[in-house]
Amino acid sequence: MRQGVGTQRENDDADVIVVGAGPAGSTAAYYLAVAGLDVLVLEKTAFPREKVCGDGFTPRSVRELVAMGVPMREEDGWIRNKGLRVYGGGHRIELPWPETDSFPSYGVSRTRKDFDDTLARHAKAAGAKVVEQMNVTGPVLHERTGRVVGVTARPVDRDGRRAGDEVTYRAPVVIAADGVSARLALALGIEKNPNRPMGVAVRTYYETPRHDDEWMESWLELWDGKPGESNLLPGYGWIFGLGDGTANVGLGSVSSRATATKIDYKDLLQRWVANTPAEWGFTPENQRGPVRSAALPMGFNRKPHYTRGLLLVGDSGGMVSPFNGEGIAYAMQAARRAAEVVAQANSRTTAAERERTLASYPRVMAEELGGYYSLGRVFVKLIEHPEVMRVCTRYGLPRPALMRLTLKLLSDVWEPRGGDLSDRFIAALTRIAPAA
Repeated sequence: MRQGVGTQRENDDADVIVVGAGPAGSTAAYYLAVAGLDVLVLEKTAFPREKVCGDGFTPRSVRELVAMGVPMREEDGWIRNKGLRVYGGGHRIELPWPETDSFPSYGVSRTRKDFDDTLARHAKAAGAKVVEQMNVTGPVLHERTGRVVGVTARPVDRDGRRAGDEVTYRAPVVIAADGVSARLALALGIEKNPNRPMGVAVRTYYETPRHDDEWMESWLELWDGKPGESNLLPGYGWIFGLGDGTANVGLGSVSSRATATKIDYKDLLQRWVANTPAEWGFTPENQRGPVRSAALPMGFNRKPHYTRGLLLVGDSGGMVSPFNGEGIAYAMQAARRAAEVVAQANSRTTAAERERTLASYPRVMAEELGGYYSLGRVFVKLIEHPEVMRVCTRYGLPRPALMRLTLKLLSDVWEPRGGDLSDRFIAALTRIAPAA
């Protein structure tokens, strides 16, 4: 074990246990390892592994990758994009990513299968220990205080079947990066708020000549059937070229409350792509892989983000943006902040000081994202009514200045201090909005 860590007990397996090696878990593990802490990451699957995602990363995600020193070379499969091409209301407009001091002016694309593997290996290179095919089954609680002092876990095979006896790992702090299931949070009684937005994403891959498009593409109108014959649904479609002969094609839908819908999203995706131009190649014979779906927990729908030695990061804490369904950038941002808080807590000399430092994590996240997510919840309530989205796209898209402001707001790529008038306007809105 490394020296100089004040909280680690003699029988602990690590200073910090991170549950899950997705973007949130691997990012937290990287920063904790760089800070000199012993980090144990427990991941239930084996890399490389599939995850449902749009595979397109905005400049906000790129900023996090740059801060970690993750190489993004074209020869390694990274493809840059220069902005967003938007369709809606009979219009098409191309919106370059804004030039700001806080964010790069480009995004990237990479499949989640490769992306998660890349981040996990980056965390390992920094010194984190990553154990794959180890399914965490629950927290270990101190018998007197009820504080989380570790986790129980069971080895599994590549198909998720039991492959060994349950084992116990101990650490004074546990970071839950266990995704939508949020098993550790639920074990502590942290339920999701049904009044917060919930999204659904479905996607597949197609071999297509559009694989090297320089623009991320967003379709702001989704029809349940052909226009004029059925209903316009809340949500949007996307096409993200991956530069390898294929594109990620999918759609997302959102509700202001975490209630089940009767929409068959997989069927809707197939009907949408069936109406795209033939030369794009979105045909059954060009489809590569099945249609997969995933839930998108939004707007801090599970709180508190810290209690009794457990910190929630990423999907486990409902950190997907209500504006655009992006989760990776916020998972990585929260993981970076969580790691900073844990590292600071480990430097404190008393248990009371350590606990007070750990308890600051929810406040840090509320200050950074609370106001923005509150605005996002209002946005979702508006676009839940498809007729509102239809009017906005028809009359808003032809106005470039308005759309540039909208792009900054929806992609969360705006200058928090200074900037132009649109940056100051968004900053004022996020300050006014209550960080609930």
